[in-house]
Amino acid sequence: MQLPPIVTPRAYERLSEIGAAEDGKALRVAVEGGGCSGFQYEIKLDEPAGDDLVLEESGEKVVVDPVSLPFLAGATIDFSDELIGARFTIDNPNASSSCGCGTSFSM
Repeated sequence: MQLPPIVTPRAYERLSEIGAAEDGKALRVAVEGGGCSGFQYEIKLDEPAGDDLVLEESGEKVVVDPVSLPFLAGATIDFSDELIGARFTIDNPNASSSCGCGTSFSM
């Protein structure tokens, strides 16, 4: 059995700040082919689908589609607010390497 992704309290807090649940939206984290390292993350606000894995805290939701789930097993989804910018981040133990921007990885 594969471990589901972990969502940090800071990521849920940011979703609450932007009012995602109030608009019926969730943070969708997906993996697609492409990017400079072979795979890339797609992170966007979207409506949950019936076959999504739904991770929820205090009404805020993060969803992962079944195809992306094996690529994100055991990953940590966080929110980073640094001098260089604010963004949702993914620490993925399945990635063997990643590019400098952090949105592309290989396995």
